[in-house]
Amino acid sequence: MRNRSVIFSLILAILLLAMSGTAAGQVRVGVAIATAPPPIPVYEQPICPGDGYIWTPGYWAYDDDDADYYWVPGTWVPAPEVGFFWTPGYWAWGGNGFVFTAGYWGPVVGFYGGINYGFGYFGHGYEGGRWDGGHFYYNTTVNRVNVEVVHNVYNTRVTETTVNRVSYNGGNGGINARASAQEEATARQRHVAPVSAQVQQERTARSDKQQGASVNHGAPAVAATPKPGGFRDSGVVTTREAGGPYKPAPRPENSASRPVIHPNELPHVDRAAPSNSGNAKLDQKYQQEQEKLQAKQQKDLQKLQQKQEQEHQQMAKQQVNQAKQQQMEQRHQQQTQQLQQKHEQQTQQMHQRQQPPAPPHGNENKPPHGS
Repeated sequence: MRNRSVIFSLILAILLLAMSGTAAGQVRVGVAIATAPPPIPVYEQPICPGDGYIWTPGYWAYDDDDADYYWVPGTWVPAPEVGFFWTPGYWAWGGNGFVFTAGYWGPVVGFYGGINYGFGYFGHGYEGGRWDGGHFYYNTTVNRVNVEVVHNVYNTRVTETTVNRVSYNGGNGGINARASAQEEATARQRHVAPVSAQVQQERTARSDKQQGASVNHGAPAVAATPKPGGFRDSGVVTTREAGGPYKPAPRPENSASRPVIHPNELPHVDRAAPSNSGNAKLDQKYQQEQEKLQAKQQKDLQKLQQKQEQEHQQMAKQQVNQAKQQQMEQRHQQQTQQLQQKHEQQTQQMHQRQQPPAPPHGNENKPPHGS
């Protein structure tokens, strides 16, 4: 089952790389999750390791294999380009579940759901620092900086616009925030994907079971690291307390699974068991019919998957807004469900046709002659 998680990470990496150097909007990753992510835990920021590092706040990611959220610790990351800021990713209600929108690097901080990640990311924009003359200057009122090591500092007090620790936008209990016209324009500007160190930070968090919400109940052991991947470094920060109560959702085998949106997410259909009617030729005929139907159904699924992938590509080129993307995903879910129901009916009808004929009426229990 871990292979599915590896595949999900590969898809995530491909999507993130596809953003690099393009003018596309933010990329939505994965499929809709039925339950909301936990509140953002309470933790301190590790001291900035040096000049040019930008703070990237921690966030909840989702492990499809474990059906569980896990905390990716916040960390300091060198900016990939001078003048670039980090726009955090965020979870948002998409109509039939929660969907994650990936973060990115760019010259302006864009929309990140109105989520208060702290340390300068208070819902809109960034109050933690600014670029000036090719150097990044840190606002020491929201960042922990050793001024004996880093001299590019200033001190400006800011007011947090959001005071709760809710980690998602929209839905029941979510942050009620919408992107401004400037933030929407920012999403269409050139972006740079998360750097390899950030991808490694996410992978390390996923492999550590203690980071899972079902284990730590919203208070992960490692809340933040001084540098990416340093989960065992001396400067690691532990969670002070959970951001609020969190009850992990039941695992899929104990409750309804999250909705399937695309054909490639449907469970694999095993080859039908051989018929055993006692007539070898008839059994062979039935088996051939079943294999023919399965081949046709597989072709139908592949055709629909290709069509939906083309629509995804067209949406990316057209740089459509999130509402239209959500409408597309809902349409894809309906298409997939309709095709799945059609295939189930076809299979059921074939099985009914292949049932052995019933004995003539009145002869089922007729005793032998002379008894």
